[in-house]
Amino acid sequence: METRCLGRTGLRVPILSFGASSLGQEFRPVALAEALESVRVALDCGLNFIDTSPFYGRGMSEVLLGIALRGVPRDSYTLCTKLGRYDLAHFDFSARRVTESVDVSLHRLGTDHVDIMLCHDIEFVEMQQIVDETLPALRRAQQAGKVRFIGVSGYPIKIFKFILEQTELDCVLSYNQYTLQNTRYAEELVPYLKAKGVGALNAGPFSARLLTNALLPKWLKEPEQVKAAARRAADLCAQRGVDIAQLALQFSCANPDITTTIAGSANPANIRSWSKWLQEPLDATLLEEVRRIFQPVKNLGHLEGLPQNN
Repeated sequence: METRCLGRTGLRVPILSFGASSLGQEFRPVALAEALESVRVALDCGLNFIDTSPFYGRGMSEVLLGIALRGVPRDSYTLCTKLGRYDLAHFDFSARRVTESVDVSLHRLGTDHVDIMLCHDIEFVEMQQIVDETLPALRRAQQAGKVRFIGVSGYPIKIFKFILEQTELDCVLSYNQYTLQNTRYAEELVPYLKAKGVGALNAGPFSARLLTNALLPKWLKEPEQVKAAARRAADLCAQRGVDIAQLALQFSCANPDITTTIAGSANPANIRSWSKWLQEPLDATLLEEVRRIFQPVKNLGHLEGLPQNN
């Protein structure tokens, strides 16, 4: 699979990476064998950048990932996990918890270091704490050799500049904002990141199933007019014999200024399909038609986090 360099880190990662949130049963019950096989299939398909968090399954994702990676040479994959978010409404970005969280994640994952550690969903807290307390503690873990590179993740675009205008980061992770329907990440932030040498990670090419043929989850927060446009776009793709998820994945992975796009599934068949789709040419004509459908709702999203951080 094609690879790109992540900012100034020197890491080369595949344009499509494996998101392990599904291993934590975030979206449906998952059989143990299915979860473990999904990791092996991802590695076999070249998705050797793996993203997880203690929030996913409240530790389950890291535990299962650690089991799945036993015996796999550590230098054959790049591992990213997070800290600070531990439940839906439980956040702790204190220096003390940073130290504890790093060590717990390493234990669960069965490794002595992670390649990237991200502060998870920082928009839900007073973000000055991230600059003043969390990142300095994380840098101490970095100096101890437990973490190679550091960054932050979240949904609102402006949170990244808030941090980067005060301190340095190696990379940032944005989700659901570089898709067929929402391209704010590329328009409002990626050029800024590129100028600073900060690596751009993108997650959620399917926008929580919005850009698939699956039933939309009840918890999906996108506006109703966005959901309606997505159904029309999916129907158009079906008429052309294309799964809208294929077009969505190809589009998100095509931007050369976004190092990698992270997609998650505990279904090995899905991962094999993704790998196959990226070997096929993107239908530029269909893409243009789909983007015209989304034009009236382009970049519409939802609010997330504390009001001042949205």
